Amino acid sequence: MIPDAPAPELLVTLDMTGKVADYRRTTELERAERAALDQGTTVRRGPGYTLRVSAVSAVHRRLLACCQPLDGGQGIPAVTAQRKARREYQNRVSTLAP
Repeated sequence: MIPDAPAPELLVTLDMTGKVADYRRTTELERAERAALDQGTTVRRGPGYTLRVSAVSAVHRRLLACCQPLDGGQGIPAVTAQRKARREYQNRVSTLAP
């Protein structure tokens, strides 16, 4: 063991709503983000689905940060279901330690 080496960050598993996952798959992603989405487990939820994503908290935060357009603005119309989906994922990410 290397003295004074930082402990590796642990993977955190969070559920991402299908609307957020679908949006993220249509945008440019870094390698770690793409890997996290590709390795996610799909869980059927009524007519939609949830993607169970395991990644370090920094990746979850980057995935969330890039979902801001789902709230509308900058000439992009807001869709209520997409805003709600992003808010749900935001609530899950906000429980992670900084």
